[in-house]
Amino acid sequence: MKWNLDDIPVFLAIIERGGISAAANTLGMPKSTVSTTLTRLEQNLGLRLIDRSSRSLRITAEGEVFYRQAQQIMEQAVATDSLMADLGSVAKGRLKVALPPAFSEEFVASYLFDFCQQHPEIELEIVITSQGAELIRDQVDIAVVVGELEDSELVSLPLIRGELIWVSSPKWLAQNRLPETLNELSELVKICETRYALRRLPVYFDKAIDYLDLSHGVMRVNHPLIVRRMLMLGGGISMLPQHYCVKQLAEKSLIQILPHFKLKLSSSQLTAIYSSRRLISPRIRVFLEFLKNICKE
Repeated sequence: MKWNLDDIPVFLAIIERGGISAAANTLGMPKSTVSTTLTRLEQNLGLRLIDRSSRSLRITAEGEVFYRQAQQIMEQAVATDSLMADLGSVAKGRLKVALPPAFSEEFVASYLFDFCQQHPEIELEIVITSQGAELIRDQVDIAVVVGELEDSELVSLPLIRGELIWVSSPKWLAQNRLPETLNELSELVKICETRYALRRLPVYFDKAIDYLDLSHGVMRVNHPLIVRRMLMLGGGISMLPQHYCVKQLAEKSLIQILPHFKLKLSSSQLTAIYSSRRLISPRIRVFLEFLKNICKE
């Protein structure tokens, strides 16, 4: 039969106070309860811990061994309680975060040093991957993912919800005319992010919907900043999340085109996800705030 950890403080009090009555007074418990607890502990262990007489108590050899172990258990429990209380108020400890390549480069990299200076007790590890949602259960604390969140068991924090827009360079536009139909458009898209190279990519015209075939004749790249660079060099027409084009549109190194060919909004959103827990650690909380703030900027 298994013994109960809750009986340890009672046993320690009996030994350290020199008797059942003194232990009962210290613990604020009835004497009968203390005596019953000791008897139950001995029965569950199958060992005599204390020899009792009407006048005195004497700890047995087995009781001495159990007493030393019980002391260590209580010391460890106190230390653990103190540590967890500390962790509950201070952002510290290991934190593993998965970030998409473009988002980490364009948004996060410039601010990571500041985050580490503000939270020196966090041991931060950044994993650059587009497979963050697949790592969230066992390996990472937070993952930033692109597109819609499918797993309802995970907690999500929207970071960016921008448009997916058509863009091209002034150089290309100066030498070519804009397409008027989806068939013409499909002939001019020579590069796009891998996630959009579909046989039926939805395109919206007011309330109507049609489909663009980008399943062949298109270079596929799983990094939007590479697509952006090639378009800036005159690589034709393609779609990009607007949040990766803000500076380029302002400088006119890229031009937004074809506003009537609208693409699905959720394809360009970024979301932070983490395991569904009622309480989250301070280190996860401060990094989520960090992500929210840099995305606002």
